[in-house]
This record gives sequence, C-alpha cells and structure tokens, in this order.
Amino acid sequence: MSDGIAKKRKRQDTDADTIPNGKGKSRKIENAIAPKSEEEILLLEEQVLRSRKHYNSIPTLLNYCHEDGGEARKEIITAAVALCRIFCRLMAARSMSKPRDAPPDEVTIVQWLRGQLMSYKETLLSFLSKPDLSVRCTALTLLMRLLKGESESLQLSSDDIWRKGAFPSLVSKIIDSGTPEAVREEFVEKYLQPYDDVRFYAFAGLSDACAGSLSEEVLDHVISILAMLDLKVAEDKSMDDLYIKEQGKRRHKVHNLAAHKKQAQELWLKILRSNLSRRQRKTVLNLMADQIVPSFTRLELLMDFLTDSFNAGGSISLAALSGLFHLMQEKNLDYPQFYTKLYSLLTSEILHSKHRSRFFRLLDTFLSSTHLPAALVASFIKRLARLTLFAPPAGIVVVVPSIYNLLKNHPTCTFMIHRRPEYSDFTSGEGMDDPFDMEEPDPMETDAIDSSLWEIHTLQSHYHPNVAAIAKILSEQFTKQAYNLEDFLDHSYSSMLNAELSKEIKKAPVIEYEIPSRIFLKHTDPKQTNNLLVAHWNFSWLGTS
Repeated sequence: MSDGIAKKRKRQDTDADTIPNGKGKSRKIENAIAPKSEEEILLLEEQVLRSRKHYNSIPTLLNYCHEDGGEARKEIITAAVALCRIFCRLMAARSMSKPRDAPPDEVTIVQWLRGQLMSYKETLLSFLSKPDLSVRCTALTLLMRLLKGESESLQLSSDDIWRKGAFPSLVSKIIDSGTPEAVREEFVEKYLQPYDDVRFYAFAGLSDACAGSLSEEVLDHVISILAMLDLKVAEDKSMDDLYIKEQGKRRHKVHNLAAHKKQAQELWLKILRSNLSRRQRKTVLNLMADQIVPSFTRLELLMDFLTDSFNAGGSISLAALSGLFHLMQEKNLDYPQFYTKLYSLLTSEILHSKHRSRFFRLLDTFLSSTHLPAALVASFIKRLARLTLFAPPAGIVVVVPSIYNLLKNHPTCTFMIHRRPEYSDFTSGEGMDDPFDMEEPDPMETDAIDSSLWEIHTLQSHYHPNVAAIAKILSEQFTKQAYNLEDFLDHSYSSMLNAELSKEIKKAPVIEYEIPSRIFLKHTDPKQTNNLLVAHWNFSWLGTS
C-alpha cells in the first residue's frame, strides 16, 4: 500500500512540470537550467513571452522563488517580479482565457497555466511571512498587481474578483499570527486608506475572518488595522477612488458611503461580540469616538457593549465614559445610574492615574448642565475637595479650578464655602462633625449640601507655594467667569519643579553663612553654638561607631 501512495505522490509531483497535450497523455517538460543571475532570470522571462515552447521556464522560476534568502535574495525578488510580468502579459493576451470553441489541447494548456498562477499566488502569500522587509513589501505589491491584471483581462465581475480571487486569502494572511506589523501598515497606507473598493472588500474579508473563533493575537491584528484607518477622511470625499475599474455600466454599491458604514459596522459588531481580553477592551474603547462611532449607522447597537464596559469598573469604566455619554445625548439612552457610577470613580487613585487629564475633561462636560440637582453637584464638589488632602500637587492644581467652575455654574452650592459651625461646636471643645458621608455610594444621600469646604481652607497652608496660591481663589470674590482647565491638566511633578527652578529670584533666601563643623554632636569650638537638634537629642553614640 505504501508503494501505491509513493507512486501516486510521485505522479502529483511531476504534474507541475508537465503540460498535457489534450490526448490523454502528458509530455515531460525538459527542465530549464536554474538561473544563477538576474540576467538569466530576465532571459527566461523574455523566452516565455516570445514563444509557448518556453512555458517550461515558468515552473523553473517558481522553484527558484522557493530558494532560501541569503545571497540570492535579490535574484528571488527578480524572479517573483518576472513571473508577475509573465502572468499579466499572458492574461492581457487572453492566453489564460478559454475560448468557446477552443480545441481540447488549448483548454488543457489554459488550465495548466491557471494552476501555475495559483502556485505563484501561494508563493507570494508565503513571502508575507519572510523576515526580509523588501521581500514582504514586494510580495504585497505583486499580489495587488495580479488582482488588477485579472480584473482587466479575465471576464469576471468586480465582485467576483474581490470575493473569489486571491484577495480574501491575502486579507486572511495579513491578519495571520506569522505576518509582521510592517506588512499591515503598508497594506493600510498604500491600499486600504486611499482606495474605496479595497477598503470595502477588506471590511467584508475581515468580517468573514472574524465570524469564527479567533486567537487573541489575530484579533489584535484586526483591531490594529482598523485603528490605523482614518475613516473621517473617507467621509469627506466622494467614493470614486477605485483600485479596479468597474466592469459594466451598473454603478456598484462601493460608491455608497452608507454601504461602507454597513460593512464597517458588521465588522466592529463581530469584534465587540468576541471574547475580548481586558487589554483589548480598553483599546477598543479608546477607539470609540474617532473610529467606531463614525462607522456606525445605528449607534444604539453599541449600548450593550458600552454599558457592560462601564459597569466593569476601574479603568474600563473610565474608557467607556465618553462613548456612553454620547449615546445618552444623541440617542436618548436611558442609564439612570450614570452619575452614581461616575461618582464611584472619584477615588484617590484617579488623581495619581495617567488618565487624570482625560477624566477631568469628561467630568467638566458631564457636570456642566445647570439642570442637575444641587445635592448631586455638592457631592461631587465635596468628594473632590476631600480627595485633595491625599493628592499630589499636580492633581490638586486641577481639582481647585474644577471646583471653582462647578460653584460658578451652580450658585446654589456656593454657600458651602462660608458655612459656619454651630455655637455648640465651639464650646464642646471636640471640634465640628462633618455631616458629609464619604462612604455613601449614592451622591444624592451624602449630605454634602450641609457640609463645608474646609479642605480648601486647609490647602491654603500647603507646603507647595503654587498649591497654596491657587487654593486661595475660593476665598476671593468670584469675578472670573471660569477657568480653562486645559491650563492645569498637563501639570506634573516635573513641570512644577521646572517652573520653580526657572523663576527669577527677586530676594535672596536666608541661609546659614557659617559652615558648622558638626551637626549631630556638640561643637568643640566655643564660638559655635549648638543647634536645637543637639540640645534635645542625644547622638553621642554616633561618635563611638
């Protein structure tokens, strides 16, 4: 039995090197001499294009493309380019099309040439995983050139060329785990972004690929391709930039912007419904405003994904804020617990987070409505003020202007600044009890409206001069309409330190002009007085060590 399999396999191996003559027999092709230089490759190409009897050079060039790289890398690229020119010329000359009344031997030769073309496409697809960048880029260019050659020569509709040709295999290979990121970047830059038909059918191909179960790496590749696209540019132009000219007079749906959005919407829905990791979910949420929302014709389809993400908590909730609020404004999404969930995000971690700037931009938008209850706004103001007691200086300088703007927009909360304690609080000697409940999750039940902003008064004695200065704005008259938060959002320890170091010193600071001989021990020189540290503490043991 093994002998039979071996014979069968041997026959299959020789089929690629034989051209059937149409009479039930096959003629063995005399193998062309393997080329050793670019000149010999170009000579083989010229012979194939000159006469049919040199078709045997096509398998020779194909086999040469399978050689390892190394020193022959340039020759491999030359052979691949030569084969592309050969097949494009043969398709243009109708040598790969079967006439209606063609003799059997002619039909057989056409079928053999098509088989060689399929082998060549598979070879180019394998090149996309090669480590050499020039080989990968050349393979991508040649595959797209073959696609255009088939559209110009073969009698197929544009839809059949895109959906049944090599393009679906190319899309699947591009998102494969073995294909480098550079190939995807070039595909997007050279074809996906500028050409409307490539983008339309790429969405369809990616959607088919996402229909099944995908690995996390492949799903990353699909998301990265969509992230590189600028769909807003596509919306601002007519859908007439085609890579392949249309066949026939009927106008294809590729020219319709709504059809493009529908394809992109189906693709994104399959991605959102897949098993996204936490990292991928954050990536998708960050693309929501610029990439996903412009691609959807029915924004309500995003509701489930955004609400689930917002309920997840932590940084996922923060990433889902803008998209969810957009749906609430534009599509009247009913999410009654939005401000309760937003209130729960106000923790000490948010002032140390790298997403601090983004959060305060969104918070300023969410609380800008003058129709919000005063008790709700007072809870946000009070919680922000309480968090400043444990916040870094760069976070405090953002919170104080935010509180100022909230008090300016909601005047009913301004008496929180000047509320005085009851007389019994002074006479008891135990201080004042703050009615604000920091542990209450519902912002309508915290009693913040009955409290005061004593935390801001505490900040006026902060060790950092910038923090102390900005905290005093709430003790002055509210003459300024509002503060521009963008002036405070990008502050950090580094920027605040550089600002202090770059200040011009108007008055020299007081320093100790005599260098002490000792710091922790008593001075032996009677002219030098001991400092308070030595007077109150005994460091004599340091001298014995």
